[in-house]
Amino acid sequence: MRKCNRCHKQATLHITEILGEEQFEEHHLCEQCAHEYLYESPMGKKSPSPATTDDDEETAELNTRECPHCGLRLIDFRKSTRLGCPHDYEVFAEELNPLLENLHGETRHCGKTPRRLPQARQQQSELARLRRQLQSAVLQEAYEEAARIRDQIRQLEGL
Repeated sequence: MRKCNRCHKQATLHITEILGEEQFEEHHLCEQCAHEYLYESPMGKKSPSPATTDDDEETAELNTRECPHCGLRLIDFRKSTRLGCPHDYEVFAEELNPLLENLHGETRHCGKTPRRLPQARQQQSELARLRRQLQSAVLQEAYEEAARIRDQIRQLEGL
């Protein structure tokens, strides 16, 4: 579910404006904002403001930044909607996080487990995850966190 670009309610109308060759704008709007956008502003456009030039400069600055590993620029991602390498998530995190949150509702993938997965197997995978967290906490010298995780492991193991 996408959110409205203006008020962050659920978007019910999706508009793609073609500005020129290979240039377009996507607008995702709730019913109220769509009405304002379509009927109250001339031709669905906002009146130009002095801030527009600042936005253009900021956009130009963003489009010159590129991934040092694969050479992908943000404008290339916007055109193809594909990233070039895993490092792009870190390089363009500031721009990608709002996009991912808008598309998926989260910025972190949690994954799923099969419904028919036996309870014992789920417990084993949970124990393995907790042991990795425990090891990481000990390496980072976060002993209070490590003790909390140790207690969770003992509770799951039934000791």
